[in-house]
Amino acid sequence: MIFYAVIDTNVILSALLSKKSDTATVKVIKAVMDGKIIPLLRDDILIEYEDVLYRDKFHLNPATIQVVLQAFKIYGMKVTPKKSDENFSDPDDLIFYEVALAKRDNDAYLVTGNQRHYPVRDFIVTPAQMISILESKN
Repeated sequence: MIFYAVIDTNVILSALLSKKSDTATVKVIKAVMDGKIIPLLRDDILIEYEDVLYRDKFHLNPATIQVVLQAFKIYGMKVTPKKSDENFSDPDDLIFYEVALAKRDNDAYLVTGNQRHYPVRDFIVTPAQMISILESKN
């Protein structure tokens, strides 16, 4: 089974910073690369990914960043967001939410390590919850 999901930047960052290969964030990125999760995208989401991942303070390998970003571009689906009247403390989070809303007819998820940044909704899940969903449906 294939799932649609907006992957919050913090999930990708956490996966790339992880020293372990069995963390939930790493498993989410692996699921994208294995075609089990189709990442939902917009250009501004891709721009945020690049902006955050290339920050010097994280000391990430540029080649590794490129592999991940390329996988998202290849396997991802660009989506026109569905307008929302929700208020966010960080306006940059709104686009992730609106992109997930646009594909809710396809049971899309928003995977984030910062659930408190979003309204409480059943489709907003942690990386561990996303992996549980993947494992229970396959």
